[in-house]
Amino acid sequence: MTTALSTPATTSSATVTPEAVSYTTTSPSTTPDTSLLPSTLATTPPSSTLTMTTALSTPATTSSAAVTPEATDSGTTTSTSTTPNTSLLPSTLATTPPSSTLTMTTALFTPATTSSTEVTTEATVSYTTTPPSTSPNTTLLPPTITTTPQVPLKCFNGSMVQDGVCICPDEWSGDTCSIANFCIKTHLEDFEFPQTVVGWFAYSSEMCLPGTTNSGISRASARCTYNNGNPKFDSIEKIECELTLENIQANVTVSLGAVEAQQLASSTQLLTSRPEQLTTSNITSAAQIVNTILSNSINITERIAVAAVTTISQLLTADPQQFPKESNATLSLTGTLERFSVSQSHNASLVVQPRLVVQSTQVRSDQTGGIQFSALSGTSNNFTTNRIQLKRNVKEIEDTNIPSDVQIFIRLPPASLPERSQSVSVGFVLYENDLLFRSKAFNTSLGTRRMVISGSLGNVKAEQVNLRFMPMNVSNKVLHDFACVFWDYSLNDWSTKGCSKVRLSTGSLQCRCNHTTNFAVLMSFRADVRYAEALSLISIVGCSLSIAGLIITIIFQIITRKSRKSAPTVLLVSICVCMTIFYLLFLFGIKNPNASLNRDIKASEENTIPSSDLYQEPDKGPCTALTALMQYFLLATFTWNTLYAVHIFLLIRKTLSGPPRGFLAVSIAIGWGFPAVVVAITLGVSYRVDDPLGYRREDFCWLAALNSDGEFDFGKPLFGGFLLPVAILLLLNTAVLIYFGISTCKKDPLLSSTSSTSLKKLFMSSFSLGALLGLTWVLGYLVISTSDPTLSNIFSILFCVCNTTQGLQIFILFTVRTAHFRKMFLSITHSVSPSEIGLQRQKYVLQDLKKHSHELSRNADAEQSAGTFSQTISYI
Repeated sequence: MTTALSTPATTSSATVTPEAVSYTTTSPSTTPDTSLLPSTLATTPPSSTLTMTTALSTPATTSSAAVTPEATDSGTTTSTSTTPNTSLLPSTLATTPPSSTLTMTTALFTPATTSSTEVTTEATVSYTTTPPSTSPNTTLLPPTITTTPQVPLKCFNGSMVQDGVCICPDEWSGDTCSIANFCIKTHLEDFEFPQTVVGWFAYSSEMCLPGTTNSGISRASARCTYNNGNPKFDSIEKIECELTLENIQANVTVSLGAVEAQQLASSTQLLTSRPEQLTTSNITSAAQIVNTILSNSINITERIAVAAVTTISQLLTADPQQFPKESNATLSLTGTLERFSVSQSHNASLVVQPRLVVQSTQVRSDQTGGIQFSALSGTSNNFTTNRIQLKRNVKEIEDTNIPSDVQIFIRLPPASLPERSQSVSVGFVLYENDLLFRSKAFNTSLGTRRMVISGSLGNVKAEQVNLRFMPMNVSNKVLHDFACVFWDYSLNDWSTKGCSKVRLSTGSLQCRCNHTTNFAVLMSFRADVRYAEALSLISIVGCSLSIAGLIITIIFQIITRKSRKSAPTVLLVSICVCMTIFYLLFLFGIKNPNASLNRDIKASEENTIPSSDLYQEPDKGPCTALTALMQYFLLATFTWNTLYAVHIFLLIRKTLSGPPRGFLAVSIAIGWGFPAVVVAITLGVSYRVDDPLGYRREDFCWLAALNSDGEFDFGKPLFGGFLLPVAILLLLNTAVLIYFGISTCKKDPLLSSTSSTSLKKLFMSSFSLGALLGLTWVLGYLVISTSDPTLSNIFSILFCVCNTTQGLQIFILFTVRTAHFRKMFLSITHSVSPSEIGLQRQKYVLQDLKKHSHELSRNADAEQSAGTFSQTISYI
């Protein structure tokens, strides 16, 4: 075959933006048989010729090339002679001059088409073809295409970029969200309608007057539609202000004519236009009216269908608490919508409202392998027409032009011979939430919502149904598992029969079912806890020093108890023991040893309906036990602190007799018993083996404090099981400290002078008592109650420093500062002679004599009082 049988080569337009771009095509000359030279397009002066010598040859066509500013575009075509049956070489795209050839014998040549190429970056792009001579039937090499990255996508009007696509607000559409998708605020007749998205209804700002039955309800509605390519409100529907849903329900019948049905449907829509005000009775009546209207498929017009679907969309926005759970009217709505979606007697092929979409279509079974419906609710969780896509004749579920929240693909069965040209009615119904599907088996403790998608075929059974759902985002929660389910009308609940999980692909949940009906995915979530790193250096160092100091204090108090007859050894030792155990538990047990969230939990392969949307891993024991122990010993610390404060109070009140008999026994019973009672009540109220996080946290072993939204919850164990009782104990301790300071200043004559030593002693005694009573824990309440981030950080740092070093403070104030400890320290750490030790003892004796000399100068009552206070202050 010679070039006489060649067909035209066609090159479509090329669009190029900045900078220089050149196009060069050089073809070798030919000997007689043909000489085919396409036209030359150039911005420079080179000549361009076209010679045709073969009668059977047809001209090659080169379309125009569009060049934007700051670009130079040259196209040059030169032909040289070749021998018959030589090769025609198409152009090669390259940013550098390497030769890249594509050779094909002209005897087998068919029209070559090059689609438009768009370059938007500041780069130099050249198109060069260097065709070396070849023999027939040479090798075919693909062209080389090199481009630089495109300019980042710009989205307008508050849109967002997702997967390289602009996700537009409801009011805008187009690739960059720059096309208006709304009707502007408009006055029609005597009514004013606000700006409204295309396809939705607007309700007039004029309301029914107060005193009427429908006071507060808009008197008119108008739908925003496209009219000659422009968004515009259509005709107005009005309502009588005394009309009620009960009146409409009494008058609606299946045999209504189109005019009457239109009027009742529009009135019902207007009466449900304030869904937040609907009661259970209103919802039931409206559902019954819509059921009746949509059941009359013969007289349904587009306006009736749109009004009815809008009513259901508004019902899906009603208060879930008002939604009837066992109403036949609401339960039957889903079946009515399924049948309506496959009915082709009405003219509404697509109705899109904020909470509901109904899509109807027809396909030929012999021409369609499958059909796919996709939708995106966007950032507002509303449906708009421009975010609904329908694909006919697809073989498998596939990606769409824009991201989607839900996709359903129905594969039609192979067309048999008798039914080869049969038309199949296909209907889709998409619900934004599952208010019409109230499950008894699945508990929505998080208040989550689920999209429900219905796929229906008129008179053909689907071969397979594939679904994709995007997992919804729940605050502070991550997806744990999911189940592919359908609504079983015989059970009035979700079922997994005939459905299975495909796999958990990147970003989507996939399901496969062998039948058509209403589908959903039931998702369970687990807490998305950010595990803290290892304990901060301040906590580790502070707790370690406190443990060492407390152990020394315990030993010192026990071995010197006989020489300190007035000191409450049991009380102080009990405080130190509780604090030491708490610090040890905090250091070695605060981190959850069985942290489930540290493990990568994958969705199970079994398609099992979860019991709740909140997943709780059964308790493994250690973390709960550690939490209970920490709660107990910290409460015991504060209890013993308060008992110590009561002891001080009794010493001040009863300077002669001191605490009553039996005080020590009562203190032991309360000190160790009261915390046990609080811990037992807290566990009994909040702990369950299958719900351990009702009692404790997951990220570390401590009492639960936050709700599902990450906010402090007064109903959680931290408040009732710790903060409340500790607050009461701290108030008692604070009152005793204030009483101690006031009483000491009044009764101790030494403090009436201006002696700085006496004032220093009062201050140190008060400071020591405050440290022992744990008053620095007040900073913790300031951290919780402060909303200012700066103050909260300051209080948090102070709280951490003061309370992790509380044991160290007690060691310094109640051990290091005592004369007994100094004597022991000198005797242990220094090698001194007995005579030096004797001198030290004489020094302390002289100090005691000097103190007693002051006491002897007072009257008997004053001596007893001052002596008691001196003893009280001495061990504080």
